[in-house]
Amino acid sequence: MCGRYAASARPDELVEAFDVDEDHTAEPGRSILKNPQTPPAGQPDWNMAPSKQAPVVLTRRPRGEDGEESAPTRQLRLLTWGLVPSWAKDVSMGLRMTNARAESVLGKGAFAKAALSRRCVVPAEGWYEWQVSPTAVDAKGKPRKQPFFIHRADGDAVGFAGLYEFWRDRGLPDGDPGAWLTTFTIITTAADPGMDRIHDRQPLVLERDQWSRWLDPDEKDPDFVQGVLDFAEPGRFEAYPVGRAVGATRNNGPGLLERVPASELEGVVDPMTGEVLAG
Repeated sequence: MCGRYAASARPDELVEAFDVDEDHTAEPGRSILKNPQTPPAGQPDWNMAPSKQAPVVLTRRPRGEDGEESAPTRQLRLLTWGLVPSWAKDVSMGLRMTNARAESVLGKGAFAKAALSRRCVVPAEGWYEWQVSPTAVDAKGKPRKQPFFIHRADGDAVGFAGLYEFWRDRGLPDGDPGAWLTTFTIITTAADPGMDRIHDRQPLVLERDQWSRWLDPDEKDPDFVQGVLDFAEPGRFEAYPVGRAVGATRNNGPGLLERVPASELEGVVDPMTGEVLAG
């Protein structure tokens, strides 16, 4: 799964990195959080968690006042993490839809239509995953979990394959700015060799030359979609252990990405060598 990631780039940086035509991140949008988002939506966030609004790249055909569609444009928008299907009764379903398994996307009712026409790319610096220790236990006698930060070895921006969906709140009148909620999910796949020593799943990370066709709303060929869902290219990622502060959503900042020295680790498996570090 993917339950936390670092979205540390500013909108202007994402516009350049992802060749965006229109930046809509300054536009107000509905939030499902009980308290204000921290950091504010659209600002660098090193601990992006479900239910937050996050920057997402998508391609849409804008409609004019006459209702006619114009040429497609690549847009950067703030969407809520946790896909809420259009037919859902309320937004709570999104808490169970933060990830979509690549193996079943095209056959699952909540994701199938979006996979053919509402695909997106989710920008990130990298993501966090927790490794269950084979030897060390915590104070309660349970296997200790060590968080890792995983990123591209070449230092390039990460683009997760995602899907997005529109949900209409029937309890609000037409014209109410909060009547519509746009949400997204991150597609996951089997972890690469080495990375599977941390967790057996990882986000489906696309290459730059895949972005345009994946984002094209007119590309509805299920064989193409399935081909992308099957994509794998081991060896692109590096991982290193980070502090446990990332486990609390209230913690944020670049300090979450600091590497934990090997001397402070116990019962942690080195993802590259398989060696168990004893501290």
